[in-house]
Order: sequence, then C-alpha cells, then structure tokens
Amino acid sequence: MSSLILPAVLNGLTMGAVYALIALGLTLIYGVLHIINFAHGSLLMLGLYAAYFLFSYLGIDPYLAIIFVVPAFFVLGYLLQRVVIAPMSAGSEQNVLLVTLALSLVIDNLALFFWTSNTRTVDIPYAWDTVEVLGAYLTKGRVIAFFAALLVAGLMWLFMTRTRTGSAIRAVAIEKRGAEIVGIDVNHTYALTFGIGTACVALAACLLLPTFYATPQVGYTFVLVAFTTVVMGGMGSLPGALVAGLALGVIEALGGLFLGESLGQIGIFVAFILTLLFRPAGLLGRKPT
Repeated sequence: MSSLILPAVLNGLTMGAVYALIALGLTLIYGVLHIINFAHGSLLMLGLYAAYFLFSYLGIDPYLAIIFVVPAFFVLGYLLQRVVIAPMSAGSEQNVLLVTLALSLVIDNLALFFWTSNTRTVDIPYAWDTVEVLGAYLTKGRVIAFFAALLVAGLMWLFMTRTRTGSAIRAVAIEKRGAEIVGIDVNHTYALTFGIGTACVALAACLLLPTFYATPQVGYTFVLVAFTTVVMGGMGSLPGALVAGLALGVIEALGGLFLGESLGQIGIFVAFILTLLFRPAGLLGRKPT
C-alpha cells in the first residue's frame, strides 16, 4: 500500500491544479463582485463543448484551442455581466445570485436540448501517454494541466499586483465608492472581472477535455468542489484557492486509494468541515475586523 501513496499524491496534485484553476475564476468574481456565481459550472460545460466542437469539426487540438476559446469566453463573460446580470440584478447582491442560478438552468437545459445527454470525448493519444515522476507514472494530459494551472495562477497574481487594471480591480473590491471617486469605471471593472473569471474556467475546460468528457451535466461534477475550494482557501483569496485546490486534489486521491474511488470525495468535505471549525476564514483568508 505504501508504494501506492506517492503516485496517488502526485495524481492528486495534477487534479487539484485543475480544481484550483476553476476556483481561481470563482474566487476572483467573489472577491470583486461579492457574489457566488452559480453559472460557473455551466460555463465550464460550455468551454468543454467549445473545445470539443473545435476538435471535431476543425481538427483543432484542445490545447491549441485555448487561443480561441479563452478570448471568446472572456468576451462572453464580460457581456453576460454587463448586459444580463447587472441590469437584471438592479444592484442587489441577492438578485445576482438568482440571476446566475437562472443562467445556469437556462444554459444547462439548452445544452441538453441541442446536444442531448450523450457523452462526448476526443481521441488524443498523446494525452494518455505517461511520464515518470519520482517513480510514479502520470498521464501527459494531467501533467500539462498541472503546470498550466500553476503558470496561470502566477500570471494572474502578477496581473492583479503589477498592472493598473489589476490595481483598479483590487480598489473596487476593497472600496467601491472610493474607487468611483478617483475615476475608476466600476461597472466596466465588474464586467472585466467576470470576463476574466469566465476565461479561467474556459482555460480549465481546454486542459480537461483531452482526459475528460463533455455532457450537459458535467459542470455539476466540478462546481461543488470549486465552491469548497473557494471557501476553504479563503473567500476572495487567489493564493488560498491555489493551495486549497492542490490540497483537495491530494485528499481526494488518498480518499479514493483507501476508501475506494466512489468514496474519494468524502475526504474533501471532511477537510472542508474541519477548516470551517478551526479556521473559519479559510486557509489564507483574512479574519473579519
């Protein structure tokens, strides 16, 4: 059994990086707009289908599809917030929750209507090739996703801390009224943040597809873990989302090893409960003042 622990941990880290990437967009949206985006899983599902159709009809590799899907989903997220969410919520955070929930239901049911419930996969043999890491054999697709997620997390941190746009986003997150006074377009910043969060989930979809599948219900597979990652890492904390995502991936892998694959996610929610009990603000979250 001990010889299986290291491979399980390494596989957990590769899956946890994808959880973290999905959660990065979610926690960024929460950190600025102060709302939970219930449509996040549905947007992940759309990203998987976008990459799938680009591969099926145009022969574009899902990893190459990133250069098309990510900008398109940034625009989609920007327009959703600016044209649908903001006008329909009328400035109420409670209404935003209902609007995003309604968006999720609409997107999922339209996908089910147009694409049925059939499982769609892509055949990319090299994604299932293995590489040896510390004596463990990992699939290339998971390794690519792991390093891509770490790279994106680093780039997002640099964007948020080293650019004027990132500074504007942080200013709006901290004090909306003060940001307006100094001339920051708050509505544009909200839409920009939602667009970036949607682009992150689209990137995660492109990284997932070579070793995963697309169905109209696939978003539910990840969205609950993504919400758990956001809360466990600390609401609005990008580093926290990365750390929590990696930790939950390892916990899930070890849970699957010791309890069986079907019970692997039990460990995720046990860790979540323990975090709330002993560190309510999350692993890297700030305690309320």
